[in-house]
Amino acid sequence: MAKLSKKQKVLAEKVDADKLYGFEEALALLKDLASKKFDETVEVAMNLGVDPRHADQMVRGMVSLPSGTGKTVKVAVFAKDAKAQEALDAGADKVGAEDLMEDMQAGNLDYDRVIASPDMMGVVGRLGKLLGPKGLMPNPKLGTVTPNVAQAVKDAKGGQVEFRVEKQGIIHSGIGKLSFKDEDLKANFKALTDAVVKAKPSGAKGKYVRKISLTSTMGPGIKIDMTEVEGA
Repeated sequence: MAKLSKKQKVLAEKVDADKLYGFEEALALLKDLASKKFDETVEVAMNLGVDPRHADQMVRGMVSLPSGTGKTVKVAVFAKDAKAQEALDAGADKVGAEDLMEDMQAGNLDYDRVIASPDMMGVVGRLGKLLGPKGLMPNPKLGTVTPNVAQAVKDAKGGQVEFRVEKQGIIHSGIGKLSFKDEDLKANFKALTDAVVKAKPSGAKGKYVRKISLTSTMGPGIKIDMTEVEGA
């Protein structure tokens, strides 16, 4: 039998794998066990009763985290003329049209969000095979294809995050940094879980939210009491 590392022993002693923790208690544990070398991201995993291979069971959406994410979000915008200037004024990192398309085709895809004005979708459509697999393809349902590119940039920079169920029926999303105040992380947790519950697809059968766990970049996964989530 392999020996446990010192940190694994500490985790085994402090985290009860069978217990359902309240949010504050789980967060306190993560902070107690946190690395002192960097500010870890707090992450939520939600196991859902869906099979995303079926279109009517896909769960995807956007949510604005009231306390922000603690991350610097890099945004590219496809727009021309006045819309391009609006995007720049709102804080977009890169704005362009055909030139931006060519830049991305050359491999420059280091962005967290790609936004487009509707008239630019003819250009953006040619990047489908590049942006699609990275989850960066602008989508009107997510508000990333919009005539109001300035607001979309502000939302992206201000704490709006996308959630999308993975093949295994799990949603992973960061809700801030361990250095955040507890009440700010709880507000972000509530905003995310409320949004996922509201996004329940028509094809979901049986129990929708089956398990929720809280973790940090280097921390253990801690099971959260389902009564912490409204509508779960």
